[in-house]
Amino acid sequence: MTQKRTKEQTVRKTPLLDLFPEIKPYSSGYMAVDKPHEIYWEQSGNPDGVPVLYLHGGPGAGCSANANRFFDPDFYRIILFDQRGSGRSTPPACLENNTTNDLIGDIEQLRGHLKIDQWHVFGGSWGSTLALSYAAEKPAKVLSMALRGIFLLEQQGVDWLLYHNKNVFPEAWEQFVSIIPEDRHNDLLEAYYERLTSSDKKIQMEAAINWSLYESACASLIPNYEIVTTEEQRAQALNISSIECHYFRNNMIPESESLLKKIDKFRHIPSTIIHGRYDMVCPILSAHRLHNAWPEADFIIVPDAGHSANEPAIRSRLIEATENMKTI
Repeated sequence: MTQKRTKEQTVRKTPLLDLFPEIKPYSSGYMAVDKPHEIYWEQSGNPDGVPVLYLHGGPGAGCSANANRFFDPDFYRIILFDQRGSGRSTPPACLENNTTNDLIGDIEQLRGHLKIDQWHVFGGSWGSTLALSYAAEKPAKVLSMALRGIFLLEQQGVDWLLYHNKNVFPEAWEQFVSIIPEDRHNDLLEAYYERLTSSDKKIQMEAAINWSLYESACASLIPNYEIVTTEEQRAQALNISSIECHYFRNNMIPESESLLKKIDKFRHIPSTIIHGRYDMVCPILSAHRLHNAWPEADFIIVPDAGHSANEPAIRSRLIEATENMKTI
């Protein structure tokens, strides 16, 4: 019987690790995939180092400015890409030909384009969904995985975010539903999808900002009530909200095809699951279910953190994981 390896440190005895210094890419470009998409990619760190792939969240968030700073740049060849419709990829917020299988195909195309045989995979939130999905399809290409804020793209996870989170963030939820007629408060996904795909740009952007602000308010242990004012922030809000809503509506994974049923395909891959105890975007139950089905993976519960990778305790655990990956 495989022994589960679960850790929850209540009193931290060592200093928190911080991000590695800022670095610039040494190469970047655009790769044409299915029309009309071109995805942006970049490499930084050591060109002769061990390849590691960063999978961003959302879906739709794009890679943040600090995404490559979770990895030792002297050791790793760090590969980032913005998924379809996200970040610097074009066209922005595009829902056409945008599915999980399409993204898995893009990852493989990028691996071939960069002439990489195998790589480590690092993904958080939606990035964990995509990492697990990729590992199930291409296990021989994955050296190890570091997974944060587990999301399985199942009904219960989506329902938590859209409906049940009001029990923890009632004021944020009231603002979230304020633009939706009360008689549709039990059908928020469809109501938001109609607005986010509306031909009326004002309606579309109002919905995008509302969705984005709601999610960001729930994403950290200490609520972060952001504002959206710049054109860049508005574009980011539209990317995230429209692509997330599209995936929740059209790419939900049914129970019969759950990622938990595919674990035998990648059970052998050394992996670390890192989850904030008070994650209110992707509740810890999903990580617990994953670890119950996959006890060989290390499961680290961070007791003083929520969802965001930017929280100090989560960030430190992620960097510990990438340091440990050096031995694989």
